[in-house]
Amino acid sequence: MGHDAGAAEIEQLLGVPRDLLRDGEGWTRETMTLGTHNATHVDAPWHYNSTIDGAPAETIDQLPLEWFFGPGVVVDFSDRGDGEVIGADEMASALDAAGHALAPGDIVLVRTGCDAYYGDPDYIARGPGVSAEATRWLYERGVRVMGIDAWGWDRPLHLQAADALRERRPGIFWEAHQVGLRYSQIERLVGLGALPPSGFTVACFPLRVVGASAAPARVVAMVEDD
Repeated sequence: MGHDAGAAEIEQLLGVPRDLLRDGEGWTRETMTLGTHNATHVDAPWHYNSTIDGAPAETIDQLPLEWFFGPGVVVDFSDRGDGEVIGADEMASALDAAGHALAPGDIVLVRTGCDAYYGDPDYIARGPGVSAEATRWLYERGVRVMGIDAWGWDRPLHLQAADALRERRPGIFWEAHQVGLRYSQIERLVGLGALPPSGFTVACFPLRVVGASAAPARVVAMVEDD
């Protein structure tokens, strides 16, 4: 609704004519329809499975707020090809290269360079993926929020699907999502290439959508001055 329509609405609802409004203008407002997994978003454990360790998996509004504000580190896997798997040893080596020792509460961001294709039709099919092993390795070191600038945390869906159908067993398709851990992923980040490896704080608070499996987030890195 534009300023002109807002002025008309004010007159209709409250009887205040537009000549009593600054520049004859009223309020503006918008109606937004947005999926919880569209654009940059934070996944909740409920997205992965209904239970984790025998207890109901948490929805996005049930997660601790402190998870989503903490020290950040960028691990660089921009040299990896589409469909390659990032293992635990490789994750450890990338953290060493970043000069960062993990601590509980750290937020680990995986740079693939796929944000260059954000919005392209084949964005979903690009990028490497983090393995269940590497996801568990991060979790065991106290990481509860991990993000990536590709479409998803796992390898591209069509590659996972082909492998799962060929081998006919669970644990292949969506392996990192369904690893059985209480953690959150940030997917479809942009701009990780502009960040230093460490020395910044991440704020990635998701919208508090009650009962939802994810929520959009404005993810911001606050870089410390030299």
